[in-house]
Formats: sequence, C-alpha cells, structure tokens
Amino acid sequence: MRNNIVNKGTEELSYEIRGIVAVAEKARELGKNIIWENIGDPIAKGEQMPEWIKEIVSESALENKTYGYCPTQGLLETREFLAELNNSKNGAQITSNDMIFFNGLGDAITNIYGLMKKECRVIGPTPAYSTHSSAEGLYSNSSPVMYELDKNNLWYPDLDDLENKVKYNPSVSGILLINPGNPTGAVYSKKLLNDIVDIANEYDVFILCDEIYQNLVYNGKKHVSLSEVIDDVCGISMKGISKDLPWPGSRCGWTEFYNKEKDPVFKKYVENIGKFKMIEVCSTTLPQTIIPKVMGDKRFEKSLDERKKYYEKASNYAYKTLNKIEGVSLNLTNGAFYGALTFDDGVLNNNQHLKMDKELEVYIMGVLEQCGHHSLVEKDKRFVYNLLGASGICMVPLTSFCSKHNGLRFTLLERDESIMKWTFKTLGEKIDEYINSTTN
Repeated sequence: MRNNIVNKGTEELSYEIRGIVAVAEKARELGKNIIWENIGDPIAKGEQMPEWIKEIVSESALENKTYGYCPTQGLLETREFLAELNNSKNGAQITSNDMIFFNGLGDAITNIYGLMKKECRVIGPTPAYSTHSSAEGLYSNSSPVMYELDKNNLWYPDLDDLENKVKYNPSVSGILLINPGNPTGAVYSKKLLNDIVDIANEYDVFILCDEIYQNLVYNGKKHVSLSEVIDDVCGISMKGISKDLPWPGSRCGWTEFYNKEKDPVFKKYVENIGKFKMIEVCSTTLPQTIIPKVMGDKRFEKSLDERKKYYEKASNYAYKTLNKIEGVSLNLTNGAFYGALTFDDGVLNNNQHLKMDKELEVYIMGVLEQCGHHSLVEKDKRFVYNLLGASGICMVPLTSFCSKHNGLRFTLLERDESIMKWTFKTLGEKIDEYINSTTN
C-alpha cells in the first residue's frame, strides 16, 4: 500500500488462551478427547446458571423496554443499586454518575487504555492477563510496562520493584491491579493494597483495579475492594456479571470511578471515556436490567457460596496433587478459578518429549516448528503442546501471560468431579514423565 497502515503496537496483540484452540480442534479430529482447560468459561465446563436467575432473565426479556437503547452510562436504576452496594463498604462513596456500563470488560479495557495519551503508561503485573497487557502495549505502540508478582510470596506484587519502576519511569501514570488474580488466583491483603495506594499517592498516579472475580474468594480469605482502601487517590474499579452469575455471554461489565473530583486531569479523562461511550450510544440493555433483581435476591449469596465451596475443593485437590511433584511449585488458589504452576529453573529443556500417537506427534511437532527454531519456542509452550498431544488436556503456557516464568495456567471449573481429579492427576503424571524424558 502507499502507506504502512499497520500499527506497530499490534505486535503486542497475543491471546494464546484462544490461540491454542485451533491446535486442540485438529487434535480432536485426529481422535484425541480434549479436556478444555484453556479458558475461564464456567458454562462450557458444566456450570448451570440457576433456574431462578433464568426466570428473571426470561421475564425481563418479555418487557419491551429491554429491546431499546439505555442511557449511555447504563440504566439509572441499576447504577443506583450498584452505587448503594459499593457505599455500604464504608470506603470511597460514589453516585450513579460515577460509573459507566460496557459490553464486557474487554470493551472497558479498550476505552480505558485507548483514551490515554500514548506517552502515558499503565504499569501492570507480570504474569499478566493478556487482554490488559495487549491493550496497554497496543495503544502505547510499545511493549507493556510491568512489575513483578512474587511466586515465592503468594503471587503478591513485589512492592520494591513496583515502586522503583513507578519512581524512575515518569511516563507511568497508572498502576493496574488484578484482584483476585488472573492467572494466579491470588487474593490481596488489605495491608498490601494500602501499601500500593501509598505508592500511587506518593507519585501522583491513579489505580486501575480489575475486580471481576470479587465475589469468588474462598479458603478463608476475604476480598478487599479498591473502594475500601483508595483514600483520596484517583481510581477505577472494573466489575461485571460474567463470572458471578455466571453469564459470560452477556458481555456486561461496568467501571466505577473514585475521587474523580480530586484531580482535574483525571476528571477530564473520565469525562472523555463517557463521551466516547456516547459515540457508541450505549451498552446492551437486557443484562443490566436483571442486575438489581438478581444481586438483591437472598438466593444470590447462596448460589455464590455453593460455587465457592466447589472451587475450594478443587483448589485444595490441585494443590495436594501437584505441589508434591519434584521440579514444580505453586501457591494455593484462593480466588477466581485459576491457578499458576511454575517449573523450577533448569528442569525444562528442548530435548524433552511425551509419547503420543504418531500422526498426532507429527502434527504437534509441525506446529511447534512453525513457531520458529526449537531454541526460540518457549519451553513451557513446548510442554503444553506435548501435554495436549499426549493426554488431550488443553492448557495455556504461563509465558503467554507476559511472564518470565515457565509454567502453565489451570482452571478449577470442571464440574464433573471425576474428570477434575483425573485432569490434575494426569497433569502431575505427565509433568513427571516430561521432566524425566529425553529425545534422541
């Protein structure tokens, strides 16, 4: 073309969570039964949205108003309900005008990063959730700026690393937190959050907190909301219903803005997010309609409790099964429904291999060769693709989450308990087999 229309930042677009699907589908064609552990879709893994919630959705769908546009910021009744829910936590107080609805948090992420000056950066965690890191890199035309999560300390942020990178990189204008964590399953303590707020206050940056899993915390842990610790610092919380109800296909999320009146620049930035949403007109009406009816119902907490008990059971089984394997380490998952397993330094090499059917082996090895010279393929990706070919278990390598650690992300979503236990038991066996194997 006359001009190169490709944005350099698109080099940062990566989503191995779905990228591995094509390989798994081909493996299925070649006769392998696939256990889908790559994506956080509760419905696909056998969870059922409770019948009483389905009835509320059905009743709302019969109302003519749910087929029309809603206000740009979202339905007033729903925003008022959510503002009251937030304000009951005795933290930063908001009104219905301090939030905006989006078509899922992916839509919100696009707006939040896309409407910042490209010279201004939001520093995020590594391991990262790909949607955040890819968007931040895309709109800044650069690799994402990242701080370390410490695998030896519950995957908590390394506060020294975070503060140094904020202090010595004046382009950093915001700090991203994902709490509970994806891909780590970590739940942050109140003290840790207060320390991060102190850093934001010291260097005059805002905090962006992805709290989509706020209601899915277990193993005796408690989720502390950003609004409870934000003090006078400017902040944005991101929430939604895709994981809570669960209704991922609703594509319904929202942002809450804290202390926007405290800083004129932040206030203008928030106003611009609203203006851009106005150009899009609004987000989907129906899912917003049911939020007060569902979250205001006593059965909602009961539904969450049942799910959290199962995740806790799966979390503890995974920990007990995998943590005893020599050469790997992991932390107990306490929130969301993911866990991050890491391989110890030096245990993976390019000569390891798992036995699989010959035709499938030829295909899997061919896919890895297409990724580049064998020395350039991440070692955990090599393992994950071997795992897929040998067992049918489809997982995501941890390096695809902008991580320096070789490892993988697993989920706690499988609702068939026998399959869940088989998956972790088989994963452990294949890790041990792989580590102790060599190819000629």
